[in-house]
Amino acid sequence: QVQFVESGGGVVQPGGSLRLSCAPSISISSFAHMAWYRLAPGKQRELVATITRGGDLNYSDSVKGRFTISRDNAKNTVYLQMNSLKPEDTAIYYCALDSGTGQYDYWGRGTQVTVSS
Repeated sequence: QVQFVESGGGVVQPGGSLRLSCAPSISISSFAHMAWYRLAPGKQRELVATITRGGDLNYSDSVKGRFTISRDNAKNTVYLQMNSLKPEDTAIYYCALDSGTGQYDYWGRGTQVTVSS
């Protein structure tokens, strides 16, 4: 079973920034894709950002230009830098890993992000 250490969530005012970190217990350099999802109250789960082993990036339209996903293979960590945060970014953010099955089959427990004045 893959374990994750997620950190970086918290409460921030609109316009502020946070950086989420995700460190799985297996080597991220060995796997194809990693992603961040989020789940807000009353809404469906949303794919926020993805990064492939080769470094290809994709973002949802709702965060494009504000969020940046990155990976540091030496630290075995994936990051989500979130800038210009809005109240609608409030959600639990989950790190996910594709172990080669073609789907995100391992998930972190999530970290809460609250954007409020």
